[in-house]
Amino acid sequence: MSEKQTLSVEQLASRVGMSVRTVRFYAGRGLIPPPRREGRNGYYGPDHLARLELVKELQAHGFTLSAIEGYLEQIPSEATPEQVALHRTLLAPWSPEMPETLGRSALETRAGRALTDDDLETLVAIGVVEPTPAEDVFRLAPAHLAVGIGFLEAGMPTDAAHDVRRVITEHGQALAQELTELFRTKVWPHLKASGYPPETITAMVERFKPLTVQALVTAYEQSVDDEKRRTIRKRT
Repeated sequence: MSEKQTLSVEQLASRVGMSVRTVRFYAGRGLIPPPRREGRNGYYGPDHLARLELVKELQAHGFTLSAIEGYLEQIPSEATPEQVALHRTLLAPWSPEMPETLGRSALETRAGRALTDDDLETLVAIGVVEPTPAEDVFRLAPAHLAVGIGFLEAGMPTDAAHDVRRVITEHGQALAQELTELFRTKVWPHLKASGYPPETITAMVERFKPLTVQALVTAYEQSVDDEKRRTIRKRT
């Protein structure tokens, strides 16, 4: 372990955004390997950093401590930091931006227009914002705001927005389950057996995200065109 890669427990905690006490607690639970000892001092490196970052990712997905322990037990102790980072890539959310919490005034500023109560209900219905316990405070999905404003400007009725959300959610969940299973049983085993280094596999996995989204958009566009043609034929 080079000097550049050597971290004290305080430096490690700062790098991952945890307290020293939390890092030591996780070390005591065996979530990271023991530090390299020099006298009474313990020193940490990239392998410790990668595993703690994975712990944080698992926590963000709602994993309990026992579930995190079970997950990490499946990763060989000799796994490199790059191999551990690959697990984070597989867990990383597909949303390009984390939600923000905004008051109504700030939300209107971001939207570039005033928002009536009906407008807000429509944005909630299609999943662009969600209310919080605080009055007139919302969690916003920034990447979706332009789409939501587009629906408002197109005059979408609120009841139609609720129906759109229901249809998309139902089919989206089914599609996600099937594609996840396909990735787990066919794509991932192929990548693991490919012999590529972990960083190459990580880059390949990252490419699946935009490619899958584009494939879904293309399939939807084609399906809408097909449905239009079928509707026209029924009328003639």
